[in-house]
Amino acid sequence: MRTCALILFVLCFAIPVESQAQNSFTESLGNIKLNFSLDDMGSPHYEVSYKNKAVIKKSLLGFKISGAPLGPFIVKGTVTKSADETWSPVWGEVKEIRDKHKQLTISLQEKHTPNRLLNIIFRVFDDGVGFRYEFPLQPKLKHFVISDELTEFNVSGDHKTFWIPGDYDSNEYAYTTSPLSQVDAWKLPLISNGSKEENMPDQFAVQTPLMMKSIDSLYINIHEAALVNYSSMQLHVDRANYKLSAHLVPAPSGQKVYLRAPVKTPWRTVLVSDKAAEILTSKTILNLNEPSKIVNTSWIRPMKYIGIWWEMQTNKGSWSYSDNLDSVSATGSLFPNERHSANTSNVKKYIDFASNHGISGLLVEGWNTGWEEWFGTFHDKEFDFVTPYPDFDVVGIMNYAKQKNVQMIMHNETGGSVDLYERQMDTAFRFMNRFGYPAVKTGYVGRIIPRGEHHDGQWMVNHYIHAAEKAARYKVMINMHEPVRPTGLHRTYPNWLANEAARGNEFNAFSEGNQPEHETILPFTRLMGGPMDYTPGIFKIRNYSKEVPGRQVHTTLAKQLALYITMYSPLQMAADLPENYEAHMDAFQFIKDVPVDWDDTRILEAEPGDYLTIARKEKGKDAWFIGSITDERNRSSEISLDFLTLGKKYTATIYADGDKADWKSNPEAYKITSQKVDSKTKLKLKVAPGGGYAISIVGER
Repeated sequence: MRTCALILFVLCFAIPVESQAQNSFTESLGNIKLNFSLDDMGSPHYEVSYKNKAVIKKSLLGFKISGAPLGPFIVKGTVTKSADETWSPVWGEVKEIRDKHKQLTISLQEKHTPNRLLNIIFRVFDDGVGFRYEFPLQPKLKHFVISDELTEFNVSGDHKTFWIPGDYDSNEYAYTTSPLSQVDAWKLPLISNGSKEENMPDQFAVQTPLMMKSIDSLYINIHEAALVNYSSMQLHVDRANYKLSAHLVPAPSGQKVYLRAPVKTPWRTVLVSDKAAEILTSKTILNLNEPSKIVNTSWIRPMKYIGIWWEMQTNKGSWSYSDNLDSVSATGSLFPNERHSANTSNVKKYIDFASNHGISGLLVEGWNTGWEEWFGTFHDKEFDFVTPYPDFDVVGIMNYAKQKNVQMIMHNETGGSVDLYERQMDTAFRFMNRFGYPAVKTGYVGRIIPRGEHHDGQWMVNHYIHAAEKAARYKVMINMHEPVRPTGLHRTYPNWLANEAARGNEFNAFSEGNQPEHETILPFTRLMGGPMDYTPGIFKIRNYSKEVPGRQVHTTLAKQLALYITMYSPLQMAADLPENYEAHMDAFQFIKDVPVDWDDTRILEAEPGDYLTIARKEKGKDAWFIGSITDERNRSSEISLDFLTLGKKYTATIYADGDKADWKSNPEAYKITSQKVDSKTKLKLKVAPGGGYAISIVGER
């Protein structure tokens, strides 16, 4: 972490239970009010309100340990404190983050033998509440098993809800928008391996972050922060009573979490505002995570990259070297059709393109042995993470990339064989250090081997953190695909640049694709916990697939540019093929110019599922970049540039949808214009159905 200005005021008091009978406590900050109470049966509950409107009605807290409820309780004491500090992230959407909150800790003790202890810690922010459980060191509770977490989120009505089903192994679903009472996860197709009974045993379980909008226009987001040594939380939906309750992803044994006291759970988070933009600017989830564990972060550098990945997704090439062998045996010639994309000659072409256009990184997938066994085989010895295929010259590529000032990005696909990967991790990271790979993309496609763990269960949650820690020891940045959805841990491990953990742009290559509203929902859901490697920048919108003629991306080309702003990540890919960029070099200029690290972020327009406009200020420069996207409907976007420096002139380059652009019928139509602007300028731009616009604003010298 960079140096931070710290102002910290702490007021603490304890109330011993012997001297008071109080069972209800209140804490508030700004428009947020929290109430804790212990009912007559000794069960703990909480409530949250915003501007005196109920957000979370009286809701149960607690656990079942080894099948039996913990409690009933008495209040043993309370402690309160306040904090107000400012800290600077290593990278991010803003230069500084303020952490202002009030904390209330309730110490509980069971009424009866064995009189076990439980603390509930609440933090109240001006945009929501976070709370976690703490099991103190105690003689009657050491090693224990959580069979259920009883936490409830009793919402105030049949809210409009943006949801995906509670699959234990995949986040890669299209969002459904419906009233809470109409959530029906069972009807959706399964993405990951396994049966519905294995992955979605509860018909009405949904994943977090869960975004809702009430009938009186409150925007409510439920998620978790600092998911460490615990199972991820999904939410069971009681449709009749508008009640959400914690549903933890189980271990193969059926139990949820294995713990040893003293221990703290992740934070449960409730964010609320009457302005959609304030949900997106919230830093509460980050503030609930621990500061960076990496002391020297100078080697961590956000970057843009390209890759050979899209040609394999669209079936132009292959991950597997053996896809060449039929042609080799038939003709006697070596690699006559170069179906294997990760061959030296092809990789050098991508290095040349990156070098010529100032793209700093190149990701190569399919370079190492094992892809013949990949996906669906449930084979635990698929990949070797240091042995290249015969047509991939590790040393030659390293030297060529260095000569061209391009950094190679490693790819480690595990195929779900996590034990195998953990045994080879040190060898794999030493290989990266030796051959100059500063970053790695890891993958976990398929069922987890060997024990049948789930991607979102406690065992895998701990593996992802282990991978981030191991990468940090070797000064390697990491980008994980098919992981649990993030919970702000990139503050603690700033080398953990990005994750997939959602339905990315790639689904346009091998499925029915992502509908135009998809990217307007993701910032309010998946991105609440951290950056996403969405892989934007597809320019050939139609007829790019050899397998399915007519398949297309469900956006305009201009919207693909806007995604570099609206889909935040410090690791951004220019995902299309070089030849498709070369056909539109005027539009590609925005991808070349757009930064990946920021000093400031402003949400100019926002409505989940409909539209989003964001302005970001480049790190260390007086330059701003704006991205605006919409769903399937066209719209008129009106924005003020009042965030620009007063009295200074700028040049704005606008990459907009063409006059007759439409994501269905005319997706590649765009126009580029330039004009002088200042802080008094107001822009009114038309956005096509499924479209968007991108703007670069550079100060004049």
